[in-house]
Amino acid sequence: MPLNRRKFLKKSAVTGAGVALAGAAAAPAQAGERKKPGRPAKRYALTVMGTTDLHGHVFNWDYFKDAEYADAAGNAMGLARVSTLVNRIRQEKGRRNTLLLDAGDTIQGTPLTYYFAKVDPITAKHGPVHPMAQAMNAIGYDAAALGNHEFNYGIETLRKFEDQCRFPLLGANALDAKTQKPAFPPYFIKKFPVPGAPPVKVAVLGLTNPGIAIWDKAYVQGKLTFPGLEEQAAKWVPKLRSMGADVVIVSAHSGSSGTSSYGDQLPYVENSAALVAQQVPGIDAILVGHAHVEIPELKVTNKTTGRTVVLSEPLCYAERLSVFDFNLVFEKGCWTVESVAASLRDARTVADDPKITRLLKDEHALVVEYVNQVVGTATATLTTVEARYKDAPIIDLITKVQEDVVKAALAGTAYASLPVVAQASPFSRTSEIPAGEVTIRDLSGLYVYDNTLVAKVLTGAQMRAYLEYSAEYFVRTAADAAVDTEKLTNAGGRPDYNYDYVSGFSYDIDIAQAAGSRIRNLTYGGAALDDAQQFVLAVNNYRANGGGAFPHVAAATEVWSESTEIRTRIAEWVTAKGVLDPADFASVDWKLTRDGTPVF
Repeated sequence: MPLNRRKFLKKSAVTGAGVALAGAAAAPAQAGERKKPGRPAKRYALTVMGTTDLHGHVFNWDYFKDAEYADAAGNAMGLARVSTLVNRIRQEKGRRNTLLLDAGDTIQGTPLTYYFAKVDPITAKHGPVHPMAQAMNAIGYDAAALGNHEFNYGIETLRKFEDQCRFPLLGANALDAKTQKPAFPPYFIKKFPVPGAPPVKVAVLGLTNPGIAIWDKAYVQGKLTFPGLEEQAAKWVPKLRSMGADVVIVSAHSGSSGTSSYGDQLPYVENSAALVAQQVPGIDAILVGHAHVEIPELKVTNKTTGRTVVLSEPLCYAERLSVFDFNLVFEKGCWTVESVAASLRDARTVADDPKITRLLKDEHALVVEYVNQVVGTATATLTTVEARYKDAPIIDLITKVQEDVVKAALAGTAYASLPVVAQASPFSRTSEIPAGEVTIRDLSGLYVYDNTLVAKVLTGAQMRAYLEYSAEYFVRTAADAAVDTEKLTNAGGRPDYNYDYVSGFSYDIDIAQAAGSRIRNLTYGGAALDDAQQFVLAVNNYRANGGGAFPHVAAATEVWSESTEIRTRIAEWVTAKGVLDPADFASVDWKLTRDGTPVF
């Protein structure tokens, strides 16, 4: 969908890519009295709350398990819980002394968000209001940064969600590809009245993730560009200060580690929030997102000013709420930030806000009914419990579906004669398709991401390099060492979703060898792999666009792609079969070895 510049300018006039005023508010409880000779300087206390990576979690509910959410740590999640936390803080601090922000990844991640993007889409004529917009509007968010997953369903869906929100979606580094001007409001400004003194002017700069250019290339290429957070913050923070901002907060959909999952495919750092704090003067605090980690408070020293910038990341899924407490003093005609402290509130300590429960109970019930539809019958239980280190039939199901879809799509084309192989990852360690009736939620739990399918042409040599890179996921383990499956994987911190099976080939992974020299006995069709032979790789769009930095695939020739989710293709395949029988898709194609001896 073309970017609507007129709509943006209209919205900017209201929000500050413009200025929003708090209005003539009641006197803040923390404001000092009228200054008299000898009295202390006037002070003001501001509290800024923040969430991030909500990923469609309104309730403490696991749609994949059809039960209350539970994890090993005893966490609870959902905006209904966060609403209770927010209400408590507003009551304690005075609502007009608080600000509520989000750092992105809102409209993707659960069957709830999928349903209102694809099954009953918000983009349809007279379509529904997105449940995340309903919940966040009701809670009273002031602004939210764009996350990379906001783009998963295309720009049209994102723009519709934006229209439905009563708060701005910020993205100072989401630029129109043609004009190189912001395609979304870069910032938001709010004034907090203080009796007997000028108002405190708070600016929020929103920054999103440069990786969008890779991960959602199909939607954004030629329409949007995403330069680095540091350079855009360096551009905008001085402007906000020159506009009179007394406090500058950054809401950044970017982790704090300084690392990038996409290697050198982009010249911008994926997780750069701490770098922004270190390199850009004039920032008081950063609400961190994207990395799904829990950081109550991280202090970073700005290398230019020597001032401390306070960062906080509230985990994800509305399991935590970041709380920044600012103390300001009015001296020499201006407000100055005297101190900032950050902490976290825990969703498990409160109950759902009944207002949010009532608001979205119908949408919740619709989605529960949808995911519990029976689409087939399984002859055996399939599970991902051992899928990280053993060739599991449940992952073979994914590759088989992808192979079949791509073969059908390429029939009658110049590529129809090429052999089709497929990749898939063990996304979850707990997915299970039980013997007996199979539902949409069983299959959705297997494939938790909204990835779509792409077909790329690679050579045998390139596939060998691809498999070697994938095998770096395993920790090097000597032939005589004890094997602990909990310590066998995730070498170098690599997540499970960046380990790939590849169907069609037979190979051993010798984990006693150094990374880069682990793939042994690699064959195709019973013969040693021909490095020159061409293959069509059925691959998800995240991987196809460079996610995980696997070699060769991003640059390979693309011969087909589609917008239907792989999860949907799996459900269609099972529905058409009626019976889910491992005999139709399972095969042992790879195994772990040490010096040639099988590990298991």
